[in-house]
Amino acid sequence: MNISRDDVRNVAIIAHVDHGKTTLVDELLKQSGVFRDNQDVVERVMDSNDIERERGITILSKNTAVTYGGVKINIIDTPGHADFGGEVERVLKMVDGVILVVDAFEGAMPQTKFVLSKALALDLPVIVCINKIDRPEARPDEVIDEVLELFMDLDASDEQLDCPFIFASAKNGYAMKEQGDEPKDMKPLFETILDYIPAPTGDPEANTQMLVSTIDYNEFVGRIGVGKVSNGSLKLNQEAVVVNHHDPDKQSKVRITKLYEYDGLNKVEVTEAGIGSIVAISGIADLHIGDTICGPEAPEAIPFQKISEPTIAMDFIVNDSPLAGQEGKFVTSRHIRDRLFKELNTDVSLRVEETEDADRFKVSGRGELHLSVLIENMRREGYEFAVSKAEVLYKKDENGKTLEPMERAYIDVPDEFSGAVIQKLATRKGELQNMTPIAGNYTRIEFKIPSRGLIGYRGDFMTDTKGNGIINTVFDGYEEYKGDIAYRAQGSLIAFETGESVAYGLFSAQERGTLFIGAGEKVYSGMVIGQCSRQEDIELNVCKKKHLTNTRSSSADEALTLVPPKILSLEQAIDFIDTDELLEVTPESLRIRKRILDPLQRKRASIRKK
Repeated sequence: MNISRDDVRNVAIIAHVDHGKTTLVDELLKQSGVFRDNQDVVERVMDSNDIERERGITILSKNTAVTYGGVKINIIDTPGHADFGGEVERVLKMVDGVILVVDAFEGAMPQTKFVLSKALALDLPVIVCINKIDRPEARPDEVIDEVLELFMDLDASDEQLDCPFIFASAKNGYAMKEQGDEPKDMKPLFETILDYIPAPTGDPEANTQMLVSTIDYNEFVGRIGVGKVSNGSLKLNQEAVVVNHHDPDKQSKVRITKLYEYDGLNKVEVTEAGIGSIVAISGIADLHIGDTICGPEAPEAIPFQKISEPTIAMDFIVNDSPLAGQEGKFVTSRHIRDRLFKELNTDVSLRVEETEDADRFKVSGRGELHLSVLIENMRREGYEFAVSKAEVLYKKDENGKTLEPMERAYIDVPDEFSGAVIQKLATRKGELQNMTPIAGNYTRIEFKIPSRGLIGYRGDFMTDTKGNGIINTVFDGYEEYKGDIAYRAQGSLIAFETGESVAYGLFSAQERGTLFIGAGEKVYSGMVIGQCSRQEDIELNVCKKKHLTNTRSSSADEALTLVPPKILSLEQAIDFIDTDELLEVTPESLRIRKRILDPLQRKRASIRKK
């Protein structure tokens, strides 16, 4: 007998990157009295790790709960980036409705479409929240039309089309039901959640069922499974069985030793949780996303969609450069292996494979951002290693033809730069699908392009559009191999000997291209110190000092003016490296180097390749 539990609502907040989801959650927490009046609260309190704060993106979905009018509202803040789309798909299994946040100026964006299609497919009711209504260039009426068109494109039902619209400024802490209302607080949004999002239903008398939708990890208690109780109830010390829809043989007996619910930003220990409660369970060692925790009487797994496959891979290699082991704390293959396998505890879209070479691991993920966040985290924790250029993962069809992953790229650029962007993407095997003018002398261009055509493109894109373009990509299935792509038109400038760079040597080197290093930096033979202005690689001696004689004085050097070097960020360096190069990553430095450091062996290898 299914009953609904009226004192609980479960809702996820979904949106495109940077439309204000996390800031909105901040306000809901503040206005429901989660924080004390005098409590010092950081901005975007849900973005808990450093990289999320610095980049202003959400990477992992987070749970929180607020109480309004005697009803507990469980809120899940989800990522907006396509690379973390796997997080969104799973989280929607825990909720009974979603709040779709749309920027009042940018309108419906590609990722809005992706997350909304997932919500509609699960038949979830949607509240549309038009955010940033206070922006001077806001165009709410047009955005409403765009959102409704998107609903129709995605074949929404009549009930779904008849969704409520809320107008909000998360930054200023108010929401309104109609555009002309007086802006006060978040009450209209709270009330709409209670009125429009259905209460969770289930059978409290039935056998216990809880689907694990996300996994958290903690050094002290190990894996923590998070999910919604669908039927029955969970009690502390209860005997249970873990089963899985995709793995019929899995049946392990467990005991529930710790049970938590969410309250504000904290996990609170409870002794029992009923239907509709979002709970966290620790103390079960081998727990995975998609597992169902059931009562032992008649265990039945809850169906669950498979997690999206990775499309891109990189090699993580033990650093063997002449400067290896000088800056990092963890440098051995065992250190790197343990850290990569630990990451699998929480990141389900990641794959780690051991190779024939004990010092090399193949790591596959959803995109360059996904892998660069892992590299950055490891670097901050004191790891030192090298990574290869990102390469896409191919498949074979039944006729033995090679298939490669494709993406749809949606690009907003000022009109004067659209020609340069179209030309670049065409050389990378992109096919132009659509071009439409949008507000303020901007053009929206839609391209279909192989995933590998986008590797290393973002840096070029920022240069070509002078930093004014926005590019978004969504995975678009596999298609036949489109032919070879030349990643880089220019060669590298390579250091010829090991030592310390000197102004005199750099001065003559800078005429050959763009330098990545300044004076007084450690270099070694085979290290890439800049980008050549021509197609071939050039070896240079940047450690060369001026010979002093009676007539030449060292003070004459002071007249040399060096162009400031171009310092590459982690993403730019990953984008820049070619297939015969590696990126050496340490807590203090990023160095690009050739795979083969010895110039003679490198020459032989390139002749063999040709």
